[in-house]
Amino acid sequence: MVMEIPANLIPDEASPEWMNKADNAWQLTAATLVGLQSIPGLVILYGSMVKKKWAVNSAFMAFYAFAAVLVCWVGWGFRMSFGEKLVVFLGKPAVALDEKFLLGQAFLGLFPTATMVFYHGMFAGLTLILVAGALLGRMNFVAWMLFVPLWVTFSYTVVAFSIWCPDGWLAKLGVIDYAGGFVVHLSAGVAGFTAAFWVGPRTEKDRERFPPPNNMILMLAGAGLLWMGWSGFNGGDPYVASAVASLAVLNTHVCAATSLLMWVILDTVFSGKPSLVGAVQGMITGLVCITPAAGVVQGWAAIIMGMISGSVPWYTMMVLHDKVKILRHVDDPMAVFHTHAIAGSLGGILAGLFATPKLSRIFFMVSDWDKYIGLLYGLQSGRTSAGFRQMGLQLGGILFVIVVNVVVTSLICLFIQLFVPLRLNDDELEIGDGAVHGEEAFVLIDGEKRSEGFEINAKRNMAFDVEEYSSVASRSIVSELQLV
Repeated sequence: MVMEIPANLIPDEASPEWMNKADNAWQLTAATLVGLQSIPGLVILYGSMVKKKWAVNSAFMAFYAFAAVLVCWVGWGFRMSFGEKLVVFLGKPAVALDEKFLLGQAFLGLFPTATMVFYHGMFAGLTLILVAGALLGRMNFVAWMLFVPLWVTFSYTVVAFSIWCPDGWLAKLGVIDYAGGFVVHLSAGVAGFTAAFWVGPRTEKDRERFPPPNNMILMLAGAGLLWMGWSGFNGGDPYVASAVASLAVLNTHVCAATSLLMWVILDTVFSGKPSLVGAVQGMITGLVCITPAAGVVQGWAAIIMGMISGSVPWYTMMVLHDKVKILRHVDDPMAVFHTHAIAGSLGGILAGLFATPKLSRIFFMVSDWDKYIGLLYGLQSGRTSAGFRQMGLQLGGILFVIVVNVVVTSLICLFIQLFVPLRLNDDELEIGDGAVHGEEAFVLIDGEKRSEGFEINAKRNMAFDVEEYSSVASRSIVSELQLV
């Protein structure tokens, strides 16, 4: 008896023989989840965590970066990161817009190149938004508009090609960065910290008691999108709907939950009060820490990594920050250095410690898979030198990412300030969104405007209006109204 192939599985021009429809569907879904981490996830998180007068500016910096990166990505960024080698650390710049190129098979995976371009474009966009977190509340928006394309071109592509591209020199050596602990998070943390040094701090008034967020519930909505979106961030990196993807997703959430709990416990023990903002920070450090290792470590290792990611960054942020001069000097509003640079480095080191040979084999799927072995397993199996080699490669990868981002980010900032100031002027810093954008996220309508109703003039857009009540008590309530 001859079994017929179901009609939906018969290859055709739109679904060639090499394409796996399930893998393509999952990869597009994973890419969209990563995109949702940025838009609206980090847009909401940034807009709700800053002071009210910077809500529009902070959200807009993220919104702009996402769009600008995507255009640069298809214009030249993707092929500089994953294309034909130009030099040992960079691919040849070329467009990723041609039908023949986009509909062909991706360099890895059983899906079209268009899917791969989209997937990694979401990573690149997210990285620039993370950099923005260190620059909120004082960077000249025009300078930011210049910074984004320059940084994705000259910094992100170098690190991505070196570590992720099959032809990259660190990839060939065997550095483990499962889904971006180095390429995305360490890069963003170091670049953000470096750029913050050049831009300078916020005003003293804006630095006071920062946070509190202007809207705690909205902050949780952004954090929740970031957390759940990480299923795509780490689940999509095997480029196949496989068992490794499932393990990576589970490890991701287990590590994040453990890290959150650890952070809350430390806050409670040492400050006497559990902090919701602290819980969000713990969640982020857990997600970042597991990222370079998610698909190559076992579940028990994810728990240990969560305990470490919930405690070491807590210590650097809550204790060490006030003792180290450079950390005090550089104003990093979203603590990107602690939550991404420190946590990403920890994850890379712990990947070199806990990477399992079997998981490395089925993830990397290369003939020389046995070079990927964590130090613990190297000691256990008698391959001590291989384990120490892996740990050395992880430390070398960290050093490479730090050097590239400090040097390139500094050069970009120095170049930009030849044309426009990196920092807003004093009047703009005092007023905030109204002066910078002519728009405000939170607005009350005074008595004169009430008689005319809500209006938008040429100079200022208002997000919403609230009628002023006659009683003093009502006015007090309305004055506390926040965008929900």
